[in-house]
Amino acid sequence: MKRSLFFLFFIALGMTTLQSCLFNGDEDDEDILGNWIRRSDFEGIPRSNAVSFTIGNIAYVGLGYDGEDDLRDFWRYDAALDFWQRVDSFPGEGRRGAVAFAIGNRGYIGTGYNADLQNEELGDFWEFNPDGPSGQQWTRKADFGGTPRYNSVGFSINGKGYIGTGYDGNWLKDFYEYDPDTDTWTQVVSLKGAKREEAFVFVIDGKAYVGGGRNNGIYEYDFWAFDPASQEWTQKNDLNEDDNYAVIRHAGLGLSVGGLGYTIGGMSSSTVLGTVWEYDPNADIWEKKNNIEGSARTHLTGFVINNRLFITTGNASGTRLDDTWEFKPFDELDDED
Repeated sequence: MKRSLFFLFFIALGMTTLQSCLFNGDEDDEDILGNWIRRSDFEGIPRSNAVSFTIGNIAYVGLGYDGEDDLRDFWRYDAALDFWQRVDSFPGEGRRGAVAFAIGNRGYIGTGYNADLQNEELGDFWEFNPDGPSGQQWTRKADFGGTPRYNSVGFSINGKGYIGTGYDGNWLKDFYEYDPDTDTWTQVVSLKGAKREEAFVFVIDGKAYVGGGRNNGIYEYDFWAFDPASQEWTQKNDLNEDDNYAVIRHAGLGLSVGGLGYTIGGMSSSTVLGTVWEYDPNADIWEKKNNIEGSARTHLTGFVINNRLFITTGNASGTRLDDTWEFKPFDELDDED
C-alpha cells in the first residue's frame, strides 16, 4: 500500500513539474533579466507614433500624434547629460506613422499619415543635418520610390536606406533602397511571407530582421532576415515557436544592441503589451526579458546611444506618454532605481 501511495505521489510530482515547464518555458521568473531605469521625461507634448534616429552621441525624436494633431516638432536627447533640447521643427507636413533612420551624420524621415490632408498618405522624404552651414538644416530629397504610405518599417545598412511594407489602402510587402550619394530610390526584393503594416525591425551585423505586424486584421508571426548584399530573405524562428507566442504583436518597437535584437511593447489583439523579448541571431532563439517597468504601451519609439537602449513616448490605452526609460538587458530587476 505504501509503495502504491509513493508511486502515485511520484506521478503527481512529475505532472506538476511538466506543467511548470510548459507554462514557464523551462525558466523560472526569477531567472528573467532586464532592468528599467527612469530617465528625464521627453520634453515635448506627450505623443504616440513618433520617429527617432541617432547621430553620433545624440538621439533625435519628433513628429507623431497627440490625440488631436499630427505634430512637426523635433527634439535632441543627450544621454550623457540626460537632457532634452528642442531643435528646428520638421518643415514638411505634420505626421504619424512615418519612418526614420540615420546614414552617417545625417538623419532621414519619410512617408507617414496626416488625417487633415486630402491625400492622407505621404511619400515625401527629408534629410536632417545637425551641423549644416547655418546650423540645423532640413532638406527635401527625392520622394520615396514606392506609393505614399504609412506604418512601414525603415532601416539603414552599409550607407543605404530601406523602406518597405506598410499601408496605402492596401497592405504592402514591397521594399525600396535609397542611395544618399545619388538621391535615388531602387526597388529591391519584396519581403517574403505575408503583407503587413506596423511590423517591427532591427539590424544586426549587416542584416535586417523583420517580424510581427498585421495584415487585414490578421496578426502575422513569421520572422525574416534580409541580406542586402545578396538580396535574399531567409525565414527565421517563427514568433509563435513553443512558448514564444507572446512575441506576436503589431505597433511594437524593434531595437538592437550588442549583437542582439529586442521587440518591446505593442499590441496583441486588444491587449496593450509591456512585454520584452530578446532575439539571438546566432542561436535563432527568442528569450523573455522583464517587462517595461513603466506603462505598457503601443506606438512607442526608441533609440540606442553608445550601446545604451532607450524607449520613450507611446500610447497606453488612449493616454499619450512622455516618459523615457533606459533598459539594461542583463541586469537584475531593481524596483528602486
